[in-house]
Amino acid sequence: MGEHRQEFQRELEDIEAKVIELFAMVAEDLPTATHALLTGNNEAAQILAERDQVIDALYTETDELVSREILLQAPVASDLRFLLSVLRIVPEIERMGDLASNMWRQAADAWYKRDRTAGFALSSRDDEMDELHASLIAELASGRMTLPVTMEMTVVARLYERLGDHAVNIARRVVYLAGSNPQVPGPDS
Repeated sequence: MGEHRQEFQRELEDIEAKVIELFAMVAEDLPTATHALLTGNNEAAQILAERDQVIDALYTETDELVSREILLQAPVASDLRFLLSVLRIVPEIERMGDLASNMWRQAADAWYKRDRTAGFALSSRDDEMDELHASLIAELASGRMTLPVTMEMTVVARLYERLGDHAVNIARRVVYLAGSNPQVPGPDS
């Protein structure tokens, strides 16, 4: 393998490491985000805001690296598919920084293992999240909770529901990256 190709492979590995780091950072922040929303903990919210800046910077750095590799290397086949997948997944990761659920860990595992079957499991879980969201909203609408609790729980319910949608989007990109046409139902299916 030529020196130029070895350098390109190192760059691809660096991009992969950054994607995994983004997944890990978001996963670490999810429980804190949920706690901050439910308890109104301002210190936790401030820490999350600072961490969000770090996530945003890593997102930007990763996006720039991918764009540079596409421009300089003119990749083809699986290398191009990988780089295009990163360009589509990294914004999803960045947007999910303040959401919480086990689905996020499952999406990260699917990416890391290139698990084509995870998309169907995540789609099913997304349907469960949608049903949970609907039942929680119905419970909140019953008027049995105080207004502040209702407001906080409404925000949390929406965040969890959106998390499922983002996880399904990531799973569809994993199927594409693994070399298949995405047949995973979308978040609105």
